[in-house]
Amino acid sequence: MTTVAACQLAIDDLDVDSNVETVETRLRELSEDVEIALFPEYTLTGFVADERIEDVALARDGPRIGALESLAREVETALIAGFIERADGNLYNTTAYVPPEGAPAFYRKRHRWSGEREVLEPGTERVVVDTPLGRSGLLTCYDLNFVDESAAFTRERVDALFVTGAWPGTHSENWTLLLRARALDGVRWVVGAGRTGSREVPNSELVEYAGQSLVARPDGGIHAALDRREDDLVAELDREVITAQRELVGIYEE
Repeated sequence: MTTVAACQLAIDDLDVDSNVETVETRLRELSEDVEIALFPEYTLTGFVADERIEDVALARDGPRIGALESLAREVETALIAGFIERADGNLYNTTAYVPPEGAPAFYRKRHRWSGEREVLEPGTERVVVDTPLGRSGLLTCYDLNFVDESAAFTRERVDALFVTGAWPGTHSENWTLLLRARALDGVRWVVGAGRTGSREVPNSELVEYAGQSLVARPDGGIHAALDRREDDLVAELDREVITAQRELVGIYEE
């Protein structure tokens, strides 16, 4: 068994100090049994589609990510969280996988949604990491819509996908549907952490976020789920469930 937590939270856009403090508090409050804690897209920085996002963008080798590395080691929990990354004069929507031991890994969102295309560059590489749940792929929100991403991870034979999300409430049914579909078509666990609350930044579009964090089983069913409240979705995931479902459908038979 591997215990994971999808930490559903509201985010303070453009306030890194507040968001980092929230991550630390929520991580420390989790049960010691939790081995992987997944946070939403943009967790550390929030997002607005204008030049203000440049002021809060973070370097992957900077002190904020370093503090997360120290925190992961201290609580002995791998954490996954999104942020806006500054690198080589560009900005990216990046997700960090920070293990309690070893170096972090970083995934840059490959498929940008709406206003992201105005200020962010797309990533180019898919990322697979070794986690307590097995080999796992990282995806960010709108990436779920693209079956090519799922197929690529199927070829990699990953056991799980971890998805950071900030899905608008107006499309919440699609978020749930796609998480389940990506579990079913790759026969793997899918864990999605959604942002909740709203974005209320002056001179920026008001967005109400869906929440709806979810763990989908390898058969596409819902293993555990939240509504829109701020909460931690904690679930035990059994490796044997993957094995049995893969044997049933013959996905990796040569």
